[in-house]
Amino acid sequence: MQRGADTDLSLDQLTQLERMRETADAEAAERHDDGDVVLPWWQHPFNILTLIVTAAILAGMVGWMVGDSGSQIEHNEVDVGFLQDMRVHHEQAVLMSIIYRNLPETDPGLRTVARQIVTGQNIEIGRMIQLLRTFGEPSVNEDGTAMTWMGMAADVDAMPGMATDDELDQLGRLAGTDADELFVELMTEHHLGGVDMAEFAVERADNDEVVAMARGMAEAQLAEIGEMTELLDE
Repeated sequence: MQRGADTDLSLDQLTQLERMRETADAEAAERHDDGDVVLPWWQHPFNILTLIVTAAILAGMVGWMVGDSGSQIEHNEVDVGFLQDMRVHHEQAVLMSIIYRNLPETDPGLRTVARQIVTGQNIEIGRMIQLLRTFGEPSVNEDGTAMTWMGMAADVDAMPGMATDDELDQLGRLAGTDADELFVELMTEHHLGGVDMAEFAVERADNDEVVAMARGMAEAQLAEIGEMTELLDE
């Protein structure tokens, strides 16, 4: 199997991105201190950088996906359902983290965790899309019903751990400790739902890469729950 492009970012590229992010955040903070209007999340420098990196990762996959789109790698219903539903699940975690990172006077440690979620889960979204296309399956759930692969059909927005629109709106109106507490509450619930989905996939999925990905997701999200709880208790 020949890849059209290498989708991994080098250590130098990641270091450069982090420096760019820190510079952008510093400039944004300086503007805020000077009394300028706080930018909406879609105009914030960090979020623009995140979108650029995500686009680069996805673009790097194009050659690989085109070259292998016709191949039929061994997989089952759990592989497909897990990837399709977890993609949407991840997208909300990224959105929640972006909302939180743009709130004032929040905890620096929790902001770092939120940044990790944005970067890590965006990369995983790209990997999930890649695998679905390799399987010859749709990259999204086309019938709007989630969780059938776990035997518990539900609307997509009712997947385990998903926050409601009202909860996200509430988060976006908070600041400081109140924002920290609600972010940890919502993200902990979100991660626990994701862990349940991932652990089911570890046991029932057929494709080795999907199993490995699901296991890694469960471990990472449990670790992040512990980290967030510890930071909030400090």
